[in-house]
Amino acid sequence: MVAVVFGSCSKPTPKPVGYYRIEIPQNEYRTFADDAYPYQFQLSEYAQVKPRPDTKDDRYWIDIYYPQFDGTIYCSYKAVNNNFQEITEDTREFVYKHTVKADDITEQPFVNDEKHVYGILYRLEGNTASPTQFILTDSVSYLFRGALYFNAKPNKDSIAPVLDFINADIVRLVESFEMKKN
Repeated sequence: MVAVVFGSCSKPTPKPVGYYRIEIPQNEYRTFADDAYPYQFQLSEYAQVKPRPDTKDDRYWIDIYYPQFDGTIYCSYKAVNNNFQEITEDTREFVYKHTVKADDITEQPFVNDEKHVYGILYRLEGNTASPTQFILTDSVSYLFRGALYFNAKPNKDSIAPVLDFINADIVRLVESFEMKKN
């Protein structure tokens, strides 16, 4: 009887920490132009618009949900009534509350004179709760604000591909946003 023994003289090497592979689909866009809202914009085919509860103060608020990535862009809409400076300062303060975790915050201005839409796209680098936020306005009658959140602990490395995908959608939303004609 012959016994064969297989062995190894080297120690096993632990695998490095990794992340699940996330399949990022090819994106296509559609226009959100619901009659119940005074604005319209383009958004991803992979996103779902969910209205917030209809109350007097926030009837035009929506959530843009990405079920595949468990992320949501929370969007609010405020009428400007001689309080533009106050509303924009509240928005800026909300963004900069993330400086505790953000490595950097960049502001990218947006101007569309033809549609009378002006805004700022905020990109927050690091492990922040909300990596992308934006405001859009005509500076006279409305302010539309959005903030992206994922339903997960912030980890910039693990969400990077998804964040790039949704950031492209946010840029498309910002560039295509317009108020409907009355």
